[in-house]
Amino acid sequence: MRILVLGGTSFVGRAIVEDALRTGARVTIFGRGKTGTELFPEVPRLVGDRDTGDYAALADGSWDAVVDVSGYVPRHVNQAMDALGDRVGPYLFISSHAVYVREGIAAGNDESTPLRPAVRDTEELDEDTYGPCKVACEEDIVARYGARATIVRPGKVAGPHDNQNTLTYWVRRAARGGRVALPGSPEQPVQVIDSRDLARLVVQLLVDERPGAFTAVGPAVPVTMGELIAVCARVAGSAVEIVPVPADAVGEFFPLVRPVEAWPGQQRSAARALAAGMGATPLAETVADVLAWDRETGEQPIERGLSPEEEAKLLGEVA
Repeated sequence: MRILVLGGTSFVGRAIVEDALRTGARVTIFGRGKTGTELFPEVPRLVGDRDTGDYAALADGSWDAVVDVSGYVPRHVNQAMDALGDRVGPYLFISSHAVYVREGIAAGNDESTPLRPAVRDTEELDEDTYGPCKVACEEDIVARYGARATIVRPGKVAGPHDNQNTLTYWVRRAARGGRVALPGSPEQPVQVIDSRDLARLVVQLLVDERPGAFTAVGPAVPVTMGELIAVCARVAGSAVEIVPVPADAVGEFFPLVRPVEAWPGQQRSAARALAAGMGATPLAETVADVLAWDRETGEQPIERGLSPEEEAKLLGEVA
């Protein structure tokens, strides 16, 4: 199978390329050529820029399938589809679970959950526009490719090479041990999917030429924030004491922490994705691999969360 990956060198795209190569697929990467230049030396690279609309490198060639990892706004996907035309088979789009409506949704919701209204009049992505822009992308891809359109809606993705450090923060923090500040409830349900499980699903959907939408969440065994931190500590061989602190004592978008009112809707069903071939890596294995990767790369700075000094001050205030 000849697969074109639009964005294939950063985290999710990297995992998808790795899994596709594992199956013997012939992969071509389209991107700006600025990241991961040392990766996949055997893979052809086409250089362009979706932000500026430079798709000239896609003027020639054909592929059995395309995976769109780097499309965030309707302009991205429409320009890519215009450039590719009918020279591709199935078009698989990496969307987001943020496309689903937030209010009145019960735990265990699936792909039949209503979507948020599409947004097409902005390319400024934030908490209010990211999901709706992805909805618009989905709509345009389905309108163009119909039964050749496949949509994958991941939840929070975790694993080695995570450029958002979603799980990495907690892995690193639990490894230090001691009193751990949690600006939320230890009982909060949390879902993270291993990037390699997501990649396995994407490649299998292409092999099977399976259209439709798939919610990709994990781990297979439900877990709470308290349990996740405990798993991180157990893997690292440390001991922790979780200390709940006021949510308003920290900044917005604390890694994996959600308001109480968001809990039900954040517990999504992965039944359809699992039935289609998505993997189910145990959380402890994901944590161990993240811990090893983080240490190998020298524990690079993490923008979100608390520094050791900030946490010590906060814990002193609530002791």
